[in-house]
Amino acid sequence: MVINEALSTIVKSVIDRQLGSSIAHLESYLFTFVQPQASEQLNAIKTDYQLMSSYWQQGYDDDQRQKLYDQLLRRMYVLTMNIGIRYSIRQSAFLTGIHSRARLSRKEWSAAALRRDLVDYVSDVALLELEPEHTRRQHRQVIYAQHQQMMEALFDYIWTSRLWTDGVTDAFEEMLLTPTIDSADQQLMVSAITLSLLNYFGINKFRLLINVYRQSADERVRQRALVGWAFCLNADVARLYPEMNDMVRDVLSDDLCLNELAELQMQVFYCLQAENDNRIIQSEIMPELMKSGNLRVTRNGIEEVDDDTMEDVLHPELSEQRMEKLEASMKRMADMQRQGSDIYFGGFSQMKRFPFFQTVANWFVPFYLEHPAVEGITDGVRGRKFLLSLLKTGPFCDSDKYSFLLGYQAAVSRIPESLLEMMDRGEAVLVGSEIDTSELQTPAFLRRSYLQNLYRFFRVYPQRSEFVNPFDTTAAHPRYLFFANSLLQQTRAEEKLGEVSAFLLKNHAYHAAMMTLQNYREEVRDAQFYLLNGTVLSRTHTEQNAGLTVAGSYARLLELDPQNERGWAGYARAMFDSGDYQTALAYYRRLTERHPDRRNYLLNEAVCLTKLNEYGEALKLLYRLNYEAPDDANVTRVLAWTLVGDAKYDAASKFYQALLSSDTVLSDDLLNYGYCLWFSRSITAAAGMFRRYASQPGVSFSAMGEFFGPEHDFICRHGVSDVEIRLMVDLLEY
Repeated sequence: MVINEALSTIVKSVIDRQLGSSIAHLESYLFTFVQPQASEQLNAIKTDYQLMSSYWQQGYDDDQRQKLYDQLLRRMYVLTMNIGIRYSIRQSAFLTGIHSRARLSRKEWSAAALRRDLVDYVSDVALLELEPEHTRRQHRQVIYAQHQQMMEALFDYIWTSRLWTDGVTDAFEEMLLTPTIDSADQQLMVSAITLSLLNYFGINKFRLLINVYRQSADERVRQRALVGWAFCLNADVARLYPEMNDMVRDVLSDDLCLNELAELQMQVFYCLQAENDNRIIQSEIMPELMKSGNLRVTRNGIEEVDDDTMEDVLHPELSEQRMEKLEASMKRMADMQRQGSDIYFGGFSQMKRFPFFQTVANWFVPFYLEHPAVEGITDGVRGRKFLLSLLKTGPFCDSDKYSFLLGYQAAVSRIPESLLEMMDRGEAVLVGSEIDTSELQTPAFLRRSYLQNLYRFFRVYPQRSEFVNPFDTTAAHPRYLFFANSLLQQTRAEEKLGEVSAFLLKNHAYHAAMMTLQNYREEVRDAQFYLLNGTVLSRTHTEQNAGLTVAGSYARLLELDPQNERGWAGYARAMFDSGDYQTALAYYRRLTERHPDRRNYLLNEAVCLTKLNEYGEALKLLYRLNYEAPDDANVTRVLAWTLVGDAKYDAASKFYQALLSSDTVLSDDLLNYGYCLWFSRSITAAAGMFRRYASQPGVSFSAMGEFFGPEHDFICRHGVSDVEIRLMVDLLEY
C-alpha cells in the first residue's frame, strides 16, 4: 500500500505533536476527498481540542491537559492512517479486488464467529477418523477445501484491515493463543497481521505480536510473531506511544528473547545474500555438478550422457577425478547451507508462476499435503517414496515445498528412467537435503524457514510493490536492520550490538555494520565498539561514523585497553594515512617488538622509515626481509622504492625489472620505476614508463599535478630542477 504525499505530511505533523496543524490539514484534505464518516470523526477531535484550548485560554489549570493532548494526537494518528488505508485500496485495482472479495466471502466477520469456525474445523478433522473409509476421503476434501477458502479470505481480511481497536485486538490475541485452534491457522493469521503492520503501523497489532511471541506455547507461531514485531519496530511512532519502549524493554529482559532477536538479525542477513549465493551456485557449483555427474540440460529436461567406455580403459583416473570434483561441489553447497545460506532460492524462485501463487495467503500457508491445490498429487506418482521423504524431512521453506510438489507433477515425465527408479527405491538424494531431522523443529530452523517464505514473496510476487518490503536495502532506515533501530537503545539488546556488528563486519556488510554501531549510546561504548568502528571506517575509507574518525576510534580504544594489539595496528595505520609517520613508526615498533617475525609489521615499520627519509635504517630491515622471503613481491616493491629514495638507482632498477617481468604488475610499479629511471638520467626510458603508467585502467595521471604536487620536494631532493620537471611535463603532454 502507498499513502499519498498529503496524508504522509499529516502523519508527520501528528508524530511531531503538531495537533492544530494536523487537524487543519486533514480538514482541508477531506474537503477534496470527501469521506463523511472520517469528517465526523475529525469534527469530534476538533471539538475536543477546541474545548481544551478554550479552558486553557480562560486560565483554568488542568492536570489532565497533557494526557488529553496525547489522546487527541493518538486519535488523529489512527484516523489519518485509516483514511490512508482507504485511499490506498481505492487507488489500486489489485487492493480493491482483494478487499471486496474478502468482505463478500462471508456475512459474519465478528471475532466470535471466526473463533467458532476455526474451532469447529479442528473438531471436524478429528472426527474424520471415525468415518468409514469409503466416505472419509471425499468428506476430507470438502472440509479442507472449505477451510482453505475461509482462511484465504480471513488472511486478506486481516492484512487489508484498518487499525484495530483494543477489543478486536484482544479477541484475535485470544484466538492466537488458544490450543483449540489449528497451529497452521494461527501461523497464517500472524503473517497477515505482519503484512498489515508493515504497511500501516498500529500500536495494537504491534502489541498483539509481542504478546503472542511471549505467551504462545507453539514454537512455529512464536517465531513468526518474533519476525513480525522485529520488522515492524517503529521509533517514530513510539513518540506517540511511549509504551512501545516498555514493551520492547520487557520482552528483551528475557535471555531467550534477547538471544533469538540477535540470531534473527544474522539470519536476515543470509536472506539478503540469497541472490549472490545463487550466482555462486549457478556459475561455479552447478556446472561442475553437471559435468561430473554425466548429465546435460536440454529443452526436454535433464538427460543422461552415455559413459565413454574407451575413456575408462585409456584414462581410468579421470573417472575418479570426476567423482572427487562432484563430491567437492556437493560438499561446498552443503557447507553453504549449514552456514545459513539460502541455497534453494535461485531454483525455487523460478517455480512461483503456478496459479497457486496468485493467492497471497499461499505464500505463507504452512505446508500440508491436504491443501486443495496439491491434494492427491503424490498418489501413485513415480518417485513417491523419494517425494514424500523430501517433503517431510527436506530443509525447505513451506513456499518451496509447494513449488517442488507442483513442479514435480509438471516435470516427472521428463525425468530419466534410471533416476526415477532410484527415487522409487528411495535412494535418490537432493544436494543439500541431508539434514538432521532433529533440527527441523528447532526455533532457529523454523525462523529461517519463515524468513525464506517472506523473502521469496517480497522478491518474486508480481504485486509486491503494493507492500512495504522489510528487506529493502535502499531505505534510509531499513526495516531488516532492526539492531540499528533506536527503540533497542536502553534495552538489553545493547548487550548484543557488538556481536551483531562484528558479524556484519565479518560478512562485509559494512554499511549495515556502521548503522548498527551508530545505535551504541556513548555511555555504553566499550573497547569492542571502538575497535569495530575503527575497523569499519578503515575498510570503507569513510571519514566518520558515530561521531568518530578512524584515529579517534582507535585512540579511544587504547585509552580503555592500552595493550590492545589490533588497536596499535589500527592507530598506526590511521596515523600513517594522516601523515604522522613518527607516531605510526612508534606503534609499528611496538608491534614488531612483540612479534619480531611478523613480516607485515616489519614491512610497515620500514615504510614509515622511508617516509621519514631514514633510508639506511629501512634498508637494514628490508634486506633481511628480502633474504627471508625473496619471492614476496611486496617486500621487493618497498625495497626497490627505498633504494630509489637512498639514490641507489642501479640496485633499485634490478628489482623493478624483476617486478615488471612477473605475472602481476601493479600500476604503481610503473610510476615508481619511471622515477628511478628519471633520477638515473635515463630520460627517454623514464618518459616511456610514465606513459605506460598513464595508460593503465583506472589511472588518472596529470604530469603537472604529479610532479608539482606532493612529490615535488622528493623529486628536487634527487637533483632534478624545476626546469627539468617542466621539460618532462612538456615531453609527456605536448
